[in-house]
Amino acid sequence: MRAPTDFDLAPIFAPALFSSHKSWTCRARNSSLCKVGAASPQERNRDLTRWRRITFEETDANVSANLEYPACPLCGSDRRQLPFRLHGPYRVARCTACGLYYLYPRLAESAIQHAYRQPSYYEGGACGYSDASYIAQESALRATFKRLLYNLAKRGLTGGQLLEIGCGYGYLLDEARLFFDRRVGTEFSPQGAEIARTTGADVFVGGIEQIPPDAKFDCVVATQVIEHVYQPLLFVQRLADHSKPGGHIVLATPDIGGVLRKLMGHRWPSFKVPEHVLYFDYQTLSSLMRRAGLSDVRRLPYPHAFPLGLIAAKFGLRVPPLFARVHVWVPATTVAAYGRVSNA
Repeated sequence: MRAPTDFDLAPIFAPALFSSHKSWTCRARNSSLCKVGAASPQERNRDLTRWRRITFEETDANVSANLEYPACPLCGSDRRQLPFRLHGPYRVARCTACGLYYLYPRLAESAIQHAYRQPSYYEGGACGYSDASYIAQESALRATFKRLLYNLAKRGLTGGQLLEIGCGYGYLLDEARLFFDRRVGTEFSPQGAEIARTTGADVFVGGIEQIPPDAKFDCVVATQVIEHVYQPLLFVQRLADHSKPGGHIVLATPDIGGVLRKLMGHRWPSFKVPEHVLYFDYQTLSSLMRRAGLSDVRRLPYPHAFPLGLIAAKFGLRVPPLFARVHVWVPATTVAAYGRVSNA
């Protein structure tokens, strides 16, 4: 299936299409919508209604053409419940065989990977970091990664060579200077990879497949990545292939079993479609790691900081710019675990 063009992406990744319609390029260049002040309110309302109808039709067509209806991505079972209805065609399924929650239906992987490569993904575009740009979250993310690295150090998981999958702008790689001798990352966004290289780390554009086959690492980290992965078992096995015997793999992801999700129900911010296709709690995350051959799987504390402005935006509120970047520690948002790669 072909990946959508840039023109196709907008209707696919616009769940609240008309809440931000001013940022869209007008399809009808001669329409009164593109001529502010040059048409009567009645003409503009008529054209807006017509434009909305056409765009909704395009949205439905683009989404339907790119949807797939998967079995459980963890165990392969077709037995499911559908406990959450999200927007559009999307629902959250729960596998009754293994307990994994997953998006059903989901967008084809080729389409979503195309979106990850767009510069707008990290800049508050229609998908990706839409409530606050990645840069706006830098202080909070760095604070989060510092806590993560200290927790890894306490457990003897630092030192030697580090590989981070999905490194974004390299904030974790940068904070890891004092904890690892060598730092390597992967990132789908060419722009993100270029920025991450300024930390002095080696960064490859793409996913785990871009790492040289003979490269082995003492610690492999993927934070806020596994929820995007279409074949999670194969993904973790590939991480293990790039780990030294006795090395460790660390995974962190939004916690569907956490208090925040239970309080917010279907309004939970991490029900982020179509990007998040998997939703884990500790039981299913640790099960995934054991199925991939990891041993001594354990829970890892993962306190997470967020900018106050981002938290407010999730509840439809606004805060003064002076306070928007102040970071706040929010409990029960992320589940994390680590496991050891076999010596064999």
